[in-house]
Amino acid sequence: MGSIDTGWAREQGGAFGAERANRVARNAVTSMNVMAAARDYTRMRTYHDTYGVSIKRVGEVTNQRQSGRCWMFSAFNVARAATMDLLDVDSFEFSQAFGMFYDKLEKANAMLDQVIALVDRPENDRKLDHVLEWGMSDGGYYFEAMDLIAKWGLVPKDAMPETACSKSSAEMDAQLNRLLRRAAADIRRAYRAGAGAGAGELAAKKASCMADVYRMLAVCLGEPPVTFDLEVKVGKKAKVDAAKLTPILPEDTPGKDGEASVETKDDSKAAGAKDADGDGRMLLRDAGITPREFAERYVPFDPNDYVQLVCMPGASRPWKTAWHVLLEEPMVGGTPNRFLNMPQEVLEQAAIASLKAGVPVGMDADVMQEFPRHIEDFPGVLATDGLDLEGLFGMDLRMSREDMLDVRETSLTHAMTFQGVELDDAGEPVAWRVENSWGKDACKDGYLYMSAEWFRTYGGAVTVMRRFVPEDVLELWDKAEAVDVEPWDSVAAALGVRS
Repeated sequence: MGSIDTGWAREQGGAFGAERANRVARNAVTSMNVMAAARDYTRMRTYHDTYGVSIKRVGEVTNQRQSGRCWMFSAFNVARAATMDLLDVDSFEFSQAFGMFYDKLEKANAMLDQVIALVDRPENDRKLDHVLEWGMSDGGYYFEAMDLIAKWGLVPKDAMPETACSKSSAEMDAQLNRLLRRAAADIRRAYRAGAGAGAGELAAKKASCMADVYRMLAVCLGEPPVTFDLEVKVGKKAKVDAAKLTPILPEDTPGKDGEASVETKDDSKAAGAKDADGDGRMLLRDAGITPREFAERYVPFDPNDYVQLVCMPGASRPWKTAWHVLLEEPMVGGTPNRFLNMPQEVLEQAAIASLKAGVPVGMDADVMQEFPRHIEDFPGVLATDGLDLEGLFGMDLRMSREDMLDVRETSLTHAMTFQGVELDDAGEPVAWRVENSWGKDACKDGYLYMSAEWFRTYGGAVTVMRRFVPEDVLELWDKAEAVDVEPWDSVAAALGVRS
């Protein structure tokens, strides 16, 4: 291989300018950027966001803001469906700030444990480097959110609202990372000092740092409630303790001179809750409950009742293999991460079965691939034929999913929620309705239209309840011994693990 010849570059420039198609493409892209210039108007206008299978109650679209909590939002959006049905309301939102507080606390604890476990490693050790680099990131997976629910519970959003730091986490994360890395340096220095640094001393240093972590999180996110008073307007079909219900006066009680009175003020404390029929009947009051009690009473959802299926084709990624990524358990004693590799049709049919039963599905995808996110005329469309990138650049850019995984061109970067699907006559998916967590003003009213082909190319992960998984697949999930992979392995990279 030699250096680039300057004469060759001049020839390329001359040839480029001589072609009319090149000049048109250049003018379009330099004025409006790649995606807007590549969008295929004729194809884009054929997509319809109508779905033969669609979840009835989806709730108001949530917004993770400038944080990496998509996995938590996706999981909570699945869990809240059960709460909305129980309370007979059209919307309900759990506090993601509450989840974030305990996620960060658990990650700090696990990170310091790993620092102590690797205390004898040199500074340039790859495992130590991974722990120090990514131990306090915002990222995560569905099972992490389920572990948080099982251990710490849930609270309504207004019991612990979003803060500046939960909405935009970079500044808080920077200080948490500094605090933990400072503790790591202290622990490693004490170990190098020799006999004076026994296990007890290292544990004491960890305990001191954990107290500081809690304090910093409380400063940034507020103190998580130990107990709170639940007050929420519920529908007339709510399946709750009748002793905790009180009637709400009719909204159109006649006033003086025959005029209708002003609507009775609802002091509901559950952000976003409204009853299914748009006509409130009862107020649910449950005073002094803990987050765990709230989850047990009002979230009829088993956080351990799920299977994580992925589709990672390739000779080095055989079907029916279960993977476990090392150094990626953010909760000490929590659920080990586990991903079962199956052909795409297994993922699709499990998701369809769940949606037909009215249960939303957590899913993961490489969301920015072939996504004209910021164009105005066709927002929120994910399709492999909606952008004519090959025509725009005059070259072949197509790749198979297997090749993309092999060379790290794609990975599972973003978690969202399937809320519906359009099927063809054979029962195969044509398009998916996807609830995102970028707010109602992003994409199309907060939702994405995702073609089946796009999901097959850039998707490849669903989390479904066990009852929607075929028996033979469920047996593999329960019994297959997971293969350990390092976090920098190509499998881990495909799964979206930081490397």
